[in-house]
Order: sequence, then structure tokens, then C-alpha cells
Amino acid sequence: MYPRISDLINDLFGTQLRLPVQSFGFMMALAFLCAYIVLYYELKRKEGLGIFPAKSALVKRGNPVKPTDILISFLLYGLVGYKLGLMAEDYDLFYDNPQQAILSTKGSWLWALIAGVVAGGWRLAEYLMHRNKPVTEVSEDQGITSELGTVLLIAFGAGLLGAKLFHNFENWSDFIKDPVASLLSFDGLSYYGGLICAGVLIGWYVYKKGYSVMGFADAIAPTLLLSYGIGRIGCQIAGDGDWGIDNTAPKPAWLSWAPDWVWSFDYPHNVINSGIPIEGCTGDFCNHLAVPVYPTPFYEVLMALALFGVLWAVRKRLPYLGQMSGLYLMFNGAERFLIEKIRINPPQIAGFSLTQAEIISSLLFIFGAVLFVISVRRGRKK
Repeated sequence: MYPRISDLINDLFGTQLRLPVQSFGFMMALAFLCAYIVLYYELKRKEGLGIFPAKSALVKRGNPVKPTDILISFLLYGLVGYKLGLMAEDYDLFYDNPQQAILSTKGSWLWALIAGVVAGGWRLAEYLMHRNKPVTEVSEDQGITSELGTVLLIAFGAGLLGAKLFHNFENWSDFIKDPVASLLSFDGLSYYGGLICAGVLIGWYVYKKGYSVMGFADAIAPTLLLSYGIGRIGCQIAGDGDWGIDNTAPKPAWLSWAPDWVWSFDYPHNVINSGIPIEGCTGDFCNHLAVPVYPTPFYEVLMALALFGVLWAVRKRLPYLGQMSGLYLMFNGAERFLIEKIRINPPQIAGFSLTQAEIISSLLFIFGAVLFVISVRRGRKK
């Protein structure tokens, strides 16, 4: 396993890099980037079809920078400098545990002052340059793609919050023991918690902006499977504990062409240090599982990317609003319900042998099927 992205680079190229970037976080960032690019082009296509008509907005030209903008730039970039200065002064702390370093109160006041003065000074120069220019208002046509930056911020913030809340609800006893650590830790995230919370807030934002919520849901549906698949790559290469149940059965003959780890894997050097020590290993991540397990993140990567390919291929062949969203919910629900059968599961919920993910995935599949049928019927009537 490669807990840090530099571990992967060093193994591939024989280098000795020490980058304070964890593999899971890197793949999550890559997932957001890929989703943004794909969603942008899909929304552009739907704008051309008239699903998202452009809206006229008044834009101010020549407006000088406000004094509050100077203060905000000083504080914001000062905070960035405060943390980057800590990385420069204590690189080992960032390399060993970047989350702890970022969330701690430690930092460099010197770097904070330098970064704040530079950023604030730049905004002050802009203010002095434009303060005597007249302010004019011009009308511009703006499409939904101009809202993608805000949508991305909502997805990140609400997704992270929802993922933590749902995870802590499912693991209530651990949360009660140490609520603060459970909320601030980046460990333990519920995919469905992030999906539901981000989906609700993004839908509300799109509605407030006057665009079709269902049209946006249809556009974003394929990208959700794409980003999920890329994110699961991070789970697999980091070994974050999101693996399957014990698998000591011999590899079947039909899978003889594949490496052994595709069938059963002990996740050596996993990022959570689960299992038993690896003989002769020194360093931070020197454990492997005593009993090999199903590599379920790898299976989910294959399924999610394959299902994304299907949705992307048929997106122009689904003429009715809501069809794509219904198909996505069915794909998502079926994929997650099936993988839960061989995935390591938390204790039973309310006495039933079902996990939180199995319950939610079942409901999503049913809702998706109903939405698909209703969309077809309404579309044919129109």
C-alpha cells in the first residue's frame, strides 16, 4: 500500500521524495477535478439544448476594491502563510500527519505577516489604481456553468459534513467516547451521508438560482459515478480500512490470469496500521492484515467506472427529464447493495442484519425505479 502519494512515486521511479500529501486525499482532489471538467461540458451541452437558458445579469465595471476586500485578503492569505510557514519550519510534522498539522493551532507568525502584507498590499494597489474610475453597469448573459465554482464549494463542504455526521451516527458509541476527535478527524466518512447532504444543498442552490433542479441532477449523475470510482482508488492504494470480509478461499480457476491480490489481499503498509507487524519493516506504516480479505475498493472502482461509461454512452438517448437521475440511483443502489455483502460491516442496526449503506442503497434503487417510470410517462404525455 501507499499511504502517501510520494510512496507510490518512490516505488515506481526509485526516488526518495517526502511529500506531505496522503494518497486518499490526493485521489479525492482528483475526483473533484475530473467531476468538475465532465460536468462543465455536460452542462454546456444542455445549455445548447435549451434546458438551462442563459439569464441576463447586471455586472459592475470599474468598481474599485473595497477596504473590506483588503482586510479579507490580508486575513485569508495570512492564514495560508501561517500554515505554510509551519510546513517550512517543521516539515516532518506535516509529512507525518498533515491533517493534525492543519487542524492544530501551530503556525508561523512571520510567514503569516509576510503573506498577509503581500496579498493585502496587492489589493490596496488595485484600490488606489481604480478608486477614481466611474462605476458602470452592463448587462451580460450568464449560464449555469458560471455557478459551478459555488456548486463545487457546496459539494465539498456539505459532502464532508454529511459524511462525518452519518459515520458518527452509525458508530454512535465511538462518537460518544470522544465527540470532538470524531468530528475533526478525517478518518471515517460515509459516502451516502456526503451524497445526501450535498445533493440537498446543491438542489436548493440550483432552485434558488432559477434553474431546473432535475435537469441539473441529470447532468451531474454520470459524474457522481466517475468521482466515486476515482475516490475508491484512493481507498485501495492507501488501505484505509474500507475493505472486505476475510477471504481465505483459493482463487478460482476463472480468475487464474489475474494477480492474487485481486481475489484476496492482506493490505501491507495500510494507512491505519491495522493487523500485525511486517517482519523487518521500519517506519510509520509497517502492518498487514493477519487474514487476507476481499479487496472491495478495487471491485468498486471497476463497477463505478463501468457504470459511468454506460451512463455517459446513453446520456443522449434518454429524452425525458429525470430518466438519467433514475437510472443513476438504480445503478448506485444496486452496486452498493451487492458490494456490502462481502464488505466489512459495522454492527447490526436496530437488531436487523442490515448496514446503513444497505438500507439507503435499497431505498435509492426503489426511488430510482419509480423516478424512471414517472419520467417516461410524463415525457410521453408531453
